[in-house]
Amino acid sequence: MNPSHIEIIASAIFGIAIIHTFSTSFFIKLSKSHPQHAGLFHLLGEVEVVFGFWALVLVLALSLLQSSKDAVHFVEGQNYTEALFVFAVMVVAASKPILTFANTGINGAAKLVAQFTPIPLNTVIFFLSLSIVPLMGSLITEPAAMTLAALLLRDRFYKVGLPVKFQYAIIGVLFVNISIGGTLTNFAAPPVLMVASAWEWSTPFMFTHFGDRAALAVFVNSLIITIIFRKQIPKEFKEAPAESMPLAVIFVHLLFLAGVVIFAHYPAVFLWLFLFFLGFTTAYSKYQNPLILREALLVAFFLAGLVVLGSLQKWWLQPVLESMTPTVAFYGTAALTGLTDNAALTYLGSLVEGTTQEFRVALVAGAVTGGGLTVIANAPNPAGLSILREYFTGKVVNPTYLFVAAIIPTLVAVIAFRFI
Repeated sequence: MNPSHIEIIASAIFGIAIIHTFSTSFFIKLSKSHPQHAGLFHLLGEVEVVFGFWALVLVLALSLLQSSKDAVHFVEGQNYTEALFVFAVMVVAASKPILTFANTGINGAAKLVAQFTPIPLNTVIFFLSLSIVPLMGSLITEPAAMTLAALLLRDRFYKVGLPVKFQYAIIGVLFVNISIGGTLTNFAAPPVLMVASAWEWSTPFMFTHFGDRAALAVFVNSLIITIIFRKQIPKEFKEAPAESMPLAVIFVHLLFLAGVVIFAHYPAVFLWLFLFFLGFTTAYSKYQNPLILREALLVAFFLAGLVVLGSLQKWWLQPVLESMTPTVAFYGTAALTGLTDNAALTYLGSLVEGTTQEFRVALVAGAVTGGGLTVIANAPNPAGLSILREYFTGKVVNPTYLFVAAIIPTLVAVIAFRFI
């Protein structure tokens, strides 16, 4: 390794940003104890702001050490497609007609199960929200599945009020299940997208090498949390009277969602569709809830900052990956997701020449297995966090508690991918 001074500075800033993600509660406390600067401290206490803020620090450092022109060219040279896609798909997937459609499907399936078993309806819905919806991520992409699952869990369970341990257990299982639940196809999970073309991985390949094991782990994780916390799952849920939602409106929203997903690699196209979507929601506003534009923008800001900072970490990450055996690649990549986005890890792995199929499978399996351990481990995690965070104490999700909550479901994924 022979890093430039810019790369060293970027890695130092990247390390500070990671520490910052674990210290957001500290800034929230400062905002309360120092009201004269409450706005600034509260901003720094937003997890979604962390990487965008430190990316700005890096760009300013580049301007001082080189030139403002070089800094602008560096920012312009990064690929922000994923950040833009997550913004668009979050807003569309969280729209009222899509949620109505998802709720109808989940409720219908749950009523069918409850009809033939003594299990309470709400318990079945809880199980399906943590299992079927994450697996849907293989079709509608992980960010969209995360948005749907988080909103369903928020409206039916978090809003009712849950014990703190149960809150963290849910989000831990949700993050892990979303991360592994998108591996049944070759286009839905960001870590898979980074390598599918380079390694010529088809959807049948993904299903036979990842999908069946991932589905098993998703159902086991959902079953474990449902059994452990069955007494704390609200037995009843008083739904508001259903408003009339024309099938035509639902159908148009599903078309917009499908269009954004299909053209996920073409920002000019999916943003064009997104603008049409905004126009449609304005024209038929009586069938809409307020769009989650703020939450989606914050998540996009987070991911864009991660792209800027992560782009200069190749100098130390790639040699680490090159030195790994398949077994070490699995466990090492799972551990490294605590430090960087799992899609960045698989992308760097795809640059390593002469790797075996065993190494490649182990690398991607490790990346998705560790995708629930931290907020930055998987691109959709900030989306779920932005939707559920306000129901946690102090509106802060403690990263240490999240890590602990994700350990058991992560171990289930380890067993599924390595020993089955």
